[in-house]
Amino acid sequence: MREFLIERTQRIEHPLEEVFDFFGDPGNLERLTPPWLNFRVLGCSTETIEEGSLIDYQLRLHGIRIRWRSLISSWEPAQRFVDEQVRGPYRSWHHTHTFDEVEGGVLVCDRVRYGVWGGALVNRLLVRRDLEKIFDYRMRALAEIFAD
Repeated sequence: MREFLIERTQRIEHPLEEVFDFFGDPGNLERLTPPWLNFRVLGCSTETIEEGSLIDYQLRLHGIRIRWRSLISSWEPAQRFVDEQVRGPYRSWHHTHTFDEVEGGVLVCDRVRYGVWGGALVNRLLVRRDLEKIFDYRMRALAEIFAD
């Protein structure tokens, strides 16, 4: 299976712990997701996010309702965490979030390796374009949330 990659890096001028804690709350994912996806967090298997947590979501993409389950396969507070699709629309989804403290703030990096049904053609015609929009929205939302 061919995998594709999308990456975004953003500087946020807030303390590392504050930024990581924001990402550690699954409810905040709704704030980072474009409204046109009608995204909702349905539940989490653990009270707080930790390695092994399962998180269930629902969204609507191109009019199709999609249920998604992610596994937090790695959890290293104030450094990084990884979520992987257990059930959802992709053949594979491996999303690494890293947090690097820099002078006056933190660099937040999203790196997603993903596979799609239909391969490169479907990725080029549909999937890549949607993911670019979603991650561009996410960057704008983060900038607004941490604007103070």
